Amino acid sequence: MSKTITLAHGNGGAENNELISKVFYKAFKNDILVKSEDAAVIHNGELAFSTDSFTVSPLFFNGADIGKLAICGTCNDLSMMGAKPKYLTCSVIIEEGFEIRSLEKIVRSMKEELAKNGAIVVSGDTKVVPKGSVDKIFINTTGIGEIQYKGISSNNITEDDLILVSRDIGAHGATIFAAREGMDLETSLKSDCTSLYPQVEALINAGIKITALRDATRGGVSAVLNEWAKQSNICIEVEEDKIPICDEVKGICEMLGFEAMSLANEGTFVLAIPKEDAQKAIEVLHTFEEAQNASVIGKVTQQYEQKVILYSPWGTKRFLDTPTGELLPRIC
Repeated sequence: MSKTITLAHGNGGAENNELISKVFYKAFKNDILVKSEDAAVIHNGELAFSTDSFTVSPLFFNGADIGKLAICGTCNDLSMMGAKPKYLTCSVIIEEGFEIRSLEKIVRSMKEELAKNGAIVVSGDTKVVPKGSVDKIFINTTGIGEIQYKGISSNNITEDDLILVSRDIGAHGATIFAAREGMDLETSLKSDCTSLYPQVEALINAGIKITALRDATRGGVSAVLNEWAKQSNICIEVEEDKIPICDEVKGICEMLGFEAMSLANEGTFVLAIPKEDAQKAIEVLHTFEEAQNASVIGKVTQQYEQKVILYSPWGTKRFLDTPTGELLPRIC
């Protein structure tokens, strides 16, 4: 591990995992934390608890802004444990000179997204720091949700499961990059940022058996699959041509050499569903406009333990590794 922090340590990939395991887990390790879920399951399995900080640049982008992102990010982490978001805290660090009009716009976005989740902010904190101490505004949200479906865990995935993705991948990372670099794209590309609890609730209400859920934020789908493979000591085999990717994201990846599987998402989640319920889960997801491209992308085997294999349409295969290095800083 390096002696100083680099931007790569915040990428959601290998460096980020090393930082967490060798610094934070070393100090805080306990039975709840080491499960490495999107949210901690507490209070005898009745509640889910999660926190997240947001530092996206630019603050406003096609499809969302940092305010919507802050609410979606924490509520989605709760949703991935089968929990209905209920109570959030909101802490903001604001740079001196920040425009009140922009702050009001951000707060309005937060209010709208809270309503979609049926959640409320019950506590908060505000700090104003000298100009140059932060980049405009940083937001932290912490949330508590009531668990509606018990037993979801990325540590319990087996060969009885298939791997699904809820929609086309990489839209958030591609949108942020295009906005940051001033790329004038005459397309409909926008961030996938959205609240995921309605989709999770529909799966629960349909009686779908759920093994694991994970929203594919920093590090994208690649990071999720590698984490799952290690946590459950399995091999995940993915069919490349089954992965939904929109043309705009494909174009940006081809132009700049990005891997779509490693691009960040803010409204896309990966599912491990028992084989007998996988098709029904797809049908439920397809009832949502944003999940029209939901697909089964892979299966669980024991071919190479703790590895992810990507099969190309041409019959070749390769390991899909955990993302490394600095891909896109400040994406969430």
